[in-house]
Amino acid sequence: MFPVYEEKKKNLHVHLRTSAHASPHLHNSIEFIYITEGTLELGMGQELFHMEEGDFAVIFPDMIHHYQVFSPGENKAVYLWAKPALAAQFADILQSSCPEDPVIKKEQVHRDIVNAVQCLRANRKEEGKNLVVEQAYVQILLARSISCFHMMEKSSVESNDIIYQTVSYIARHFREEVSLDRMARDLGVSKFTLSRVFSGTFHRNFNQFLNEQRLNYVTVHLECTDESITDICMNAGFESQRTFNRVFRERYRMTPREYRTLYKEKYLREEPT
Repeated sequence: MFPVYEEKKKNLHVHLRTSAHASPHLHNSIEFIYITEGTLELGMGQELFHMEEGDFAVIFPDMIHHYQVFSPGENKAVYLWAKPALAAQFADILQSSCPEDPVIKKEQVHRDIVNAVQCLRANRKEEGKNLVVEQAYVQILLARSISCFHMMEKSSVESNDIIYQTVSYIARHFREEVSLDRMARDLGVSKFTLSRVFSGTFHRNFNQFLNEQRLNYVTVHLECTDESITDICMNAGFESQRTFNRVFRERYRMTPREYRTLYKEKYLREEPT
């Protein structure tokens, strides 16, 4: 769901959204997830971590992760993405380490975490947002969560294997004109090997996986920005508006304009005032 947030101009993005399935992806932002309703399965490496209402998770930069949702009904969470520059004194640990289990259960979530999430949501609409204030809240989130984690070396999780290379490559290049041939050539592997990774590991073909990453980029920009739909489409890497509209409708059963309108009607009214 949210492939590459280092492209954003803002230091911090905060928004409430329905939790949904997302293929393995990575980005260089710190990602925080606070479950407000229902459940979410957070995948890291070979592990799947169950999250319920009130649980909080931190995903360190450049870590492959994915989401699954099994619960019926409403499943919502507040998602926050912060540039590493906001981490200040926590930058070194974010670079070198990662949590063995990224989820803090509701009973262990410090009240300062809940307050910081609420304040960042409330500040979202303020004019002339203060970088110092944003940084302070992000550091509160990190200070109150890192002490709950058992840390391990990030190098023990990151890998040069073909799966990590595949996810990393798509994250870096999905906005460009990219093909299976080019990707295989750049990675120095055969097309057959890559095809097996997509079908065997991700259970979809190259084009399906690529379009998922592009659509994830699109939905975040439909929700978080006022950019024109045409600009979002082109910036996401789609070769034509026609292809974009077809792929979007197949995935979401509505047009991009309808999606943006529905999001604003359903979620923006829930934002604190």
